[in-house]
Amino acid sequence: MHIDTAVVLAAGEGTRLRPLTRNRPKPMLPAANRPILEHVFDALVEAGIEKLVVVVGYKRDRVQDHFGPTYRGVPISYVSQTKQLGSGHALLQARSVVDGPVLVMNGDRLVDAATIEAVDSSYAETAHTSIAVVERQDTSRYGAVEVQDGDIVDIVEKPQHDEFRLINGGVYAFDGDIFEAIDETTRHAGELALTDTIELLLGSDRVRAVEVDGMWVDATYPWDLLTVAREVLARGRVVESARDEQVWVDNSARVHDEATLQSPAVIGPDCEIGPDAVIGPNVALGRNVTIGANSVIQHTVLDADTRVDPSSTLVDTVTGQDVNLGVNTVVPGGPADVQVGTAVFEDQRLGAVIADRAVALGDVSFVPGSLVGPNARLATGVTVDGTVREDAEVVR
Repeated sequence: MHIDTAVVLAAGEGTRLRPLTRNRPKPMLPAANRPILEHVFDALVEAGIEKLVVVVGYKRDRVQDHFGPTYRGVPISYVSQTKQLGSGHALLQARSVVDGPVLVMNGDRLVDAATIEAVDSSYAETAHTSIAVVERQDTSRYGAVEVQDGDIVDIVEKPQHDEFRLINGGVYAFDGDIFEAIDETTRHAGELALTDTIELLLGSDRVRAVEVDGMWVDATYPWDLLTVAREVLARGRVVESARDEQVWVDNSARVHDEATLQSPAVIGPDCEIGPDAVIGPNVALGRNVTIGANSVIQHTVLDADTRVDPSSTLVDTVTGQDVNLGVNTVVPGGPADVQVGTAVFEDQRLGAVIADRAVALGDVSFVPGSLVGPNARLATGVTVDGTVREDAEVVR
């Protein structure tokens, strides 16, 4: 039986993506020039889902205000997880609005409709819990799975050895008893993890592994947003009104005749590109982005209302919304060692992350791997190296 209802888990903050998640949840960060969650909804609608249930929590108004009661004609119901107590606990919040089999997926991971259809088909054919599994060379960041004869027989979270090749893809098909199974799951440190419930199911029933090889992109750390953008652009998963050789330009955008657009790139609504600016490759500009004359923007994601003044160079850069970068701003690009919390990640492709409403007054340079918090103010001539906290004012 085809599953017509999907529960999307979108309540988490995404602390490892700070400072970009300081003002909005992770699923609302940009995948190219649209929120990640829009791409998730697109895949579900294209796979035939007729009812969307979204579990919201952290900054939930950012989700509800953006999407409203429907998406592409499909009704949306919202339920709240007031405290983030794990993925199983999040799914439990949808119990009152779900009747019968349900498809469950994460709201912060990009997959294609074919992956969802494959999981749905497996459940329809077998009536057993079915889970998408994806092959990855490095499984240490994910839940690795062991598969025998098409069944999942074990799940190992973030394995420290390389004997695994398959990971949990985060797309599930369950029957209506999943909520009772979650009730029976033991909490760890006060949290209910959906993977713990699945391990419980392994002892009593078959759990089918559905190997898929379509799009599967996860944004865990700030530099992952650059990978997400590359994947979206490569697959043409943008919604704009004009296209020319993998360059998408909205009809309301104003691009100077002397500007150069290099594919792939997407220029969102109401953008303005000045003369002799070079945009691309792998660039995504959100709504109302302004790029000044003689600027070079490459391998970069600029979110809505960002302004880049003339003669600036941005490589491997991600901005939040309403960022203002003054004349001669320079971000030379990665690789770099990036500190996220107390952990240092070596050789990441990241020039800088500049969060919402940050301002650089001019002639500001960024050492690769820099992270700038919301509302920070960088004085003229400053060199940024490392992390600049929220609301900070940096002077020479």
